[in-house]
Amino acid sequence: MKIAGKNIVITGGASGIGKALAERFHAEGAKSITVADLSKGPLEEVAKSVNGLAVVCNVASEADIQNLIFKAEQAYGDIDIFVSNAGLARYGWEETANETWQLNWDVHVMAHVYAARVLAPKMAARGEGYLVNTASAAGLLSQIDSATYAVTKHAAIAFAETMSIRYGDKGVRVSVLCPQQVRTGMTEGRLDAVASVDGTLEPEELADCVVDTMDKEEFLILPHPQVREYMQRKTADYDRWLKGMRKLRDRFLGTN
Repeated sequence: MKIAGKNIVITGGASGIGKALAERFHAEGAKSITVADLSKGPLEEVAKSVNGLAVVCNVASEADIQNLIFKAEQAYGDIDIFVSNAGLARYGWEETANETWQLNWDVHVMAHVYAARVLAPKMAARGEGYLVNTASAAGLLSQIDSATYAVTKHAAIAFAETMSIRYGDKGVRVSVLCPQQVRTGMTEGRLDAVASVDGTLEPEELADCVVDTMDKEEFLILPHPQVREYMQRKTADYDRWLKGMRKLRDRFLGTN
């Protein structure tokens, strides 16, 4: 799908990946861009820079997602592309409090569900639309320092797969963004050797990959192309892969 002339909504749009996508889509000639985030401040600056609309939105709230979609449609008409990009870094393991698990689930999974629940049927009825969900390479591979992140990112990818299966023949395109490390506020202070083994991308570099992949309408958006090879190794010999991941954990994190 070409970006030019399209009405676009981006969550997590105040900084990082969301901001870079808004700027790139604007440069590509998007008809309108609505950016959403938790608070105004920088969000309004991004909206102004792309001649767009800023909407305060907590993606963990279905009512907020519904309000975001309503305001974007009210201002610009049908939404052609919805980028469900908001995310957070609340790491933990099985012993981590339920509240942290739930927050990860709400932001990394249910936010995608809430958007698709409203938009996928509308897009299918029109025979055209695009859902782009930000996940992570951790959702295809795993995470050696967090179960909460890896589990919910896996679920995000599974949900995107089901949307493509259900709506792909009805004109609704679905892509899932799965980068390794990107230099954003969320990774600040965590730029370590494990996550950056294949390089730390700038958000603008990632935005280039997103536009190129959407143009080809491919499901997986892989700014770090090595991830595809890692997936193949994982599925070729799961036990060997898990053994390698344990070695990686021990090397960088110890045996805890």
